[in-house]
Amino acid sequence: MGEMPKTKVREIAKKLNLVTATKRDSTGICFIGERNFKDFMRKYLGDKPGEMRTLDEKVVGKHTGLMYYTTGQRKGLGLGGVAGESESRWFVVRKDIANNVLYVSCGDCKELYSKRLICKKFNWIAGVAPTESGHNYTAKTRYRQADQKCKIEVLCDGGAMVTFGEPQRAVTLGQWCVLYVGDVCLGGGEITEVLHE
Repeated sequence: MGEMPKTKVREIAKKLNLVTATKRDSTGICFIGERNFKDFMRKYLGDKPGEMRTLDEKVVGKHTGLMYYTTGQRKGLGLGGVAGESESRWFVVRKDIANNVLYVSCGDCKELYSKRLICKKFNWIAGVAPTESGHNYTAKTRYRQADQKCKIEVLCDGGAMVTFGEPQRAVTLGQWCVLYVGDVCLGGGEITEVLHE
């Protein structure tokens, strides 16, 4: 629901003789081509190392630059066997950009989940926000995520607040939230605030 099946998209592309009809799916960054993302970033931005800390401020390691990490990430942290911690996997919980600190958690934690988000600017495909209530709205905050039931509140500054029926894992500032009613995309906006209450 909310996403056209790939086979249907491929059929349409074949009927229209599009060159993309038989191309592989891409999840990379198109403008850098077939390159390692971290190497590309390092070449142009350089490393900006800093501390990795637990939520109770214990330093457990070093990171090479906040731009290489995203909320909920578990691979590539280089943490394991930290004294006094369980043997669970480590996850990125948040980034403190002002102080160049990457906050991590050993195992899943409540700080990774949120029920509400705000997009300060929302792009409505119809040009205006929906005014009807009672729709079965759904949203996605990640690529290939299943549709998540939600309610929306249009804010007076042109933004939107999205409240989910169930807490969502790893909602990330700077990513986009896209809203649907059934298979119809209503629009989307950059996530500017994540509320954990």
